Amino acid sequence: MTLTFARQPIRVLGVDPGLTRCGLGVVDGAPGRALSLVRVGVVRTPADDDIAHRLLAIETEIEQWLDTCRPDAVAVERVFAQQNVRTVMGTAQAGAVAIVCAARRGLPVCLHTPSEVKAAVTGNGRADKDQVTTMVTRLLRLEQRPRPADAADALALAICHLWRGGTANRLAAAAAPVRRATPAAGR
Repeated sequence: MTLTFARQPIRVLGVDPGLTRCGLGVVDGAPGRALSLVRVGVVRTPADDDIAHRLLAIETEIEQWLDTCRPDAVAVERVFAQQNVRTVMGTAQAGAVAIVCAARRGLPVCLHTPSEVKAAVTGNGRADKDQVTTMVTRLLRLEQRPRPADAADALALAICHLWRGGTANRLAAAAAPVRRATPAAGR
């Protein structure tokens, strides 16, 4: 039995959810192949705005990224328990927006825990933010470190998914040439 990897790179949108800063990063790659940065940024919403408007702003921006970058899959950070319930709720809500945007387009979505992402990118599931940013910068051969940390974390999520996405990656890779060749319906 032989293992096969994606012959063509796939494109993954990584989402580091948050209400004040939602990191977005798009990376092309495949296991055993060089990674390539497509786009990185952060959606910012004012903390004093109404929650509905903040979530709508995040949804609008994610939809624009999906239209522009046309990813084959979406990787979202899995919310983990924190002591600050308000922070957890906002993070979960922003993550749910990203999941809905992807589902609306039929894109595969995978949730990755922070320790899984750190382990994939640095080799250490307990790495700090600086170590993650350093490795993302090296892996993508960037001249400057992605800032703020939310942007680097989004890229790390995309990289983690490319390297650990397993079956989801193979399915996305098989669908990628078809999806890129046909115009998007209803977008």
